Amino acid sequence: MTPDDLARVHAAAFTQSRPWTAKEFASLLDSTGVILLGDVRSFLLGRLIAGEAEVLTIATDPDFHRQGHAQRNLATFLDDLRRQEATSVFLEVAEDNFAAKTLYKNNSFENVGMRPKYYARPDGHAVAALVLRRTLIGDHSANGLIKN
Repeated sequence: MTPDDLARVHAAAFTQSRPWTAKEFASLLDSTGVILLGDVRSFLLGRLIAGEAEVLTIATDPDFHRQGHAQRNLATFLDDLRRQEATSVFLEVAEDNFAAKTLYKNNSFENVGMRPKYYARPDGHAVAALVLRRTLIGDHSANGLIKN
């Protein structure tokens, strides 16, 4: 996927906040430890440095919502991190992004902090970013999901 592809999907997915530009994606892709998974329907961009990972963004084109693309990308990312012996993975999610919060909760991420008024919305108000973490040490769950 090209930076233009990533920017297009990101713009379609993120209508409540400023989407990232192709130039921003190109810069990120040139960074150390960056991992890109997915395709032009849905992608995950993450980073792994010194055993600690971060989900930079997950975006799914609205035409492909509710088809499991984000879950597959996240599960693949978590599996890759385990193979590389990462200790934990962090991410930020807007407190009003209920679909993403559900995805992360279903994948055993826990709330560890909050950044008040972090994401500006088109109507002028701002919502908090929740900081989530998942510990990977000793995590042997299949496909990133805890089995009950």
